[in-house]
Amino acid sequence: MQLEVFNSVDRADAIDVLRPCLDIQRWVEQVADARPFSGLDSLLDFARETAEPFTSDEVAAAMAHHPRIGERPNAQTTEAAMSRSEQAGVDPGDDGVVTALAEGNREYESKFGRVFLIRAAGRTAKEILASLQERLNHTAEEEDVIVAGQLREIALLRLAGVISEASASTEGVSSK
Repeated sequence: MQLEVFNSVDRADAIDVLRPCLDIQRWVEQVADARPFSGLDSLLDFARETAEPFTSDEVAAAMAHHPRIGERPNAQTTEAAMSRSEQAGVDPGDDGVVTALAEGNREYESKFGRVFLIRAAGRTAKEILASLQERLNHTAEEEDVIVAGQLREIALLRLAGVISEASASTEGVSSK
């Protein structure tokens, strides 16, 4: 969606665009209510500021929608499609990594009571696995800070992927 369109749609439609990026009611409402944005950078800056800090209840609510790393969601929702794309670096055919991720996920969930969350986009499966193994050594308080940061990173990447400054047909075209 073009930023100009996002700026002009009604509040409910703006919220519908934002929710798959980060399903935290306060965040989607504040971003939707702050429109219009002068550019993509101002939107992303505001979204970043609004995502700091998250309450523990907000993190828990947002986490309810995130699949385990290595498990691609089958749902046909925008959020599920985003998650599948973000986890493209995890090759389901690499049995060793898939098994290690599944074991690490179980250990993480047992220790912290939630799924392991990481911004998977741009990371290889081995990088994700190394981070998972490292984070298993953290305290719950350390993980709370990291998880909130990962949620912010995911939200901003998704938002930047959903909203564009201009359409491809008008980019680079100058008026004479």
